[in-house]
Amino acid sequence: MSMLERIKASLPSLAPAEQRVGKLVLLDPRAFANLPVSELSDRAHVSKPTVVRFCRSMGYDGLSDFKLKLAGSVSEGVPFIHRSVDSDDKVSDVMVKVIDNTVAAFLKYRNDASSFAYEKASEALAETYKQRKRIEFYGVGNSGIVAQDAQHKFFRLGVTSIAYSDGHMQVMSASTVGPGDCVVVISNSGRTRDLMDACDIARKNGATTIVITASGSPLASAGHLHLAADHPEGYDRYSPMVSRLLHLLMIDILATNVALCIGSAKLQPALKEMKNNLRSKRYA
Repeated sequence: MSMLERIKASLPSLAPAEQRVGKLVLLDPRAFANLPVSELSDRAHVSKPTVVRFCRSMGYDGLSDFKLKLAGSVSEGVPFIHRSVDSDDKVSDVMVKVIDNTVAAFLKYRNDASSFAYEKASEALAETYKQRKRIEFYGVGNSGIVAQDAQHKFFRLGVTSIAYSDGHMQVMSASTVGPGDCVVVISNSGRTRDLMDACDIARKNGATTIVITASGSPLASAGHLHLAADHPEGYDRYSPMVSRLLHLLMIDILATNVALCIGSAKLQPALKEMKNNLRSKRYA
């Protein structure tokens, strides 16, 4: 669902004054993204705080964040479409469709993602590092591969981390975490019972739980923090592709934020030493 589609669907649940702001967005999104708040409030016949309140009601940090995402969603460029691969497609057709689907999903996510959610998740992960506690990544199937990639990225930062893709191991490990630890649960569907069980156990034991999954799924409301991973992929026909790449991108964002929190003064010497020690493993 695009940004404008979400606004249209949310209108009935908003207060009358906020509905007027929403209708103004739908009437001319390009103009809304460029006009000052005073002009917007005049056109919608509401107060300036109401304009900001509408933006927050839609899940954005404020007017500036909303306008930035809105400008991106209506800008010219790669359209936000999902082109299904057909059985009679040539290799060149498949190549173009897969690449276009991925690029479109990434651009859509850039416009829809909540910077506030990332800020809170990054702070939780950085705090776990500072307390010398551990970060655990859980996922099964394709998401299990993403969990392994996450563990690889974070351990290179000097963070005590581990990844589990087996349901029994996840439950056992979740039983040993506690306050200060952080558990990141990754799921495409958000309906995997093993992951739900592990997330519940970790949360009950006092660990901070971060879930990366689709909005509206059972897992989305099971953790302390939710990073929404919504995409138009029809994974009933093919193995998840765009969702897996989107999850990898989300992990990259989190790892980059945590690296910035650690600071280059502490991180760069360790990474440099690691790189030097790996030189003997390569041919000259």
